[in-house]
Amino acid sequence: MSSQVKETVMQFGEGGFLRAFIDYFFHKMNVQGVYDGKVVIIQPIEKGMVDMLNAQDCKYNLFLRGVDNGQVVNERTYIESVSRAINPYTDFDSYMALAENPDLRVIISNTTEAGIEYLGTEKLTDRPAKSYPAKLTQFLYKRFQTGLNGFILLPCELTDHNADLLRECVNKYAKLWELGEDFEKWLKKENTFCNTLVDRIVTGYPRDEVEELTKQIGYKDNMIDTGEIFHLWVIEGHFEEELPFNKAGINVVWTDNVDPYKKRKVRILNGAHTSMVLGAYLYGLETVGECLKDETVCAFLKKCIFEEIVPTLGNTETDIKFGEAVLERFSNPFIKHMLLSIALNSVSKFQVRVLPTILEYKEQNGVYPPALTFSMAALIAFYRTDKSNDVPEVMEFMKGASVEEILKKEEYWQSDLTDMIPDVQKYYDLIEDQGMKAAYAEILKK
Repeated sequence: MSSQVKETVMQFGEGGFLRAFIDYFFHKMNVQGVYDGKVVIIQPIEKGMVDMLNAQDCKYNLFLRGVDNGQVVNERTYIESVSRAINPYTDFDSYMALAENPDLRVIISNTTEAGIEYLGTEKLTDRPAKSYPAKLTQFLYKRFQTGLNGFILLPCELTDHNADLLRECVNKYAKLWELGEDFEKWLKKENTFCNTLVDRIVTGYPRDEVEELTKQIGYKDNMIDTGEIFHLWVIEGHFEEELPFNKAGINVVWTDNVDPYKKRKVRILNGAHTSMVLGAYLYGLETVGECLKDETVCAFLKKCIFEEIVPTLGNTETDIKFGEAVLERFSNPFIKHMLLSIALNSVSKFQVRVLPTILEYKEQNGVYPPALTFSMAALIAFYRTDKSNDVPEVMEFMKGASVEEILKKEEYWQSDLTDMIPDVQKYYDLIEDQGMKAAYAEILKK
């Protein structure tokens, strides 16, 4: 290790997402001279890629591609923000030695939604403990013993209130291992656990086009990463002075509450996906890109977003701009997003992403929103085909039940949807009797 390298960030996770998101951000800040610090990557599970990263000095090429303000962007960055990568399963001592580094200030993670869990079976003396929160508690306890300052913790897992959950798990391990009141007080006083929301589509290692990209680079890079241009990181906290993301032109929002941002993303981005894909598949399309190029499906999507979803959120300029950005992201020529992969588990997705908008629209306007209600009918029609992919009992029920029986199935919708039956039945009959093309035409007439 060169004495010149200042390691300020510890990152649990070496996958494509963090390397196209976090490591890119720190690279940009370093290059612009607004920040001085490198990232140390920790492999969170036994099998991983840190050896491959270390083999090329933790440097790699990142291709960010998409449509930005109507222009196609294809940007290549040689990422140099990672100093080294450690596998705690083979080199536990190097992992724990990081706790003695006074420069270390930030801890970031993306260990998947299942990663933040309390097992309660590990010991403080494990090398390392199994779960991520237990590994983290081992590290934080060592830090406490050194007498150094605590950390800003920024979990990126797509779990509601991810930092609150992580803090809760760490506190449980502190109690399980009887680490003492002083440590528990230090945890609370010296460490800030910030809930976050991350948003960027990362497509990872580009198997389909690796030969072409290797020609561009001019040598073999086993850790090439790819993603879209769009990015958003919402963080509960205010650390711009220490972490000048905004100064470097990075779309980070510091806030006291992540929830409204999460609601906007789920309702507009995810809600648009779920309300569009099933009807579009029945109409004969296969990818999101095709949907955006098809005049009819694109018109339907815009109706869902700008006439029904965005108005229920308040129709602010921010909501409208987010909706416009979603259209650009969906039309990204570099991403081949299959409708059938988005259609996975559509019943539970519809309940979380689309139904709240339908019910709020009805409350505000006295009628159900036509396009989103139509998308419920399209969902039922889709589940009649052999292309649905869901829990077996859900598929069996949806395939055989009537529209009325489906809408009365409160365990699926967490609501009584009896009132919606006439509207959904009307649209369902239209799809069945006249086909998707005529059904779309009817919806788009209004």
